[in-house]
Amino acid sequence: MKLRSSGREAEKIEPQMAPMIDVVFQLLIFFMLTLNIVEPEGDFNVNMPITDDSTPSDELPMFDIKVRLVANEDGSLNTIRLGQVNLGNGPNVFAGLNNEILKIIGRPGNPITKDMEVEIEADYNLHFEYTLKAVSACTGRLDSSGKHIIRYIEKIKFAPPVGGPAAGS
Repeated sequence: MKLRSSGREAEKIEPQMAPMIDVVFQLLIFFMLTLNIVEPEGDFNVNMPITDDSTPSDELPMFDIKVRLVANEDGSLNTIRLGQVNLGNGPNVFAGLNNEILKIIGRPGNPITKDMEVEIEADYNLHFEYTLKAVSACTGRLDSSGKHIIRYIEKIKFAPPVGGPAAGS
């Protein structure tokens, strides 16, 4: 069979790129606008306490410890109060605070200390060094070699300062 030829040269058909690019951009915009990002559900990081009903708990009940630092007029330390107990002030007052914290937690590394917090409430005009010493006394002590820290409580929070320029006016 013989193909007929009309006598014209075959025209080369080229695809038109402009409409194709328009369609691609419209599809891209459509998918971008209809994209719904869903966060994975059911991935909760919950740590439930392990209960052991066979042995009664001899640990101390969990509560927060409040330390109050009272300042003199010149910003020096007047007294330290641990809850309702007045520890006074003196050269060994922070060592006394450290011992009282140890009495409260029982022993260093006690598991209940992970959830306990010490709230330090200091007067507004108290020098910052006393607050740092109180934080150090509450968080732990150095071991006998002086190289390792024995942790008592790691969570320290600060109450708003008592007094200050706004309180007096």
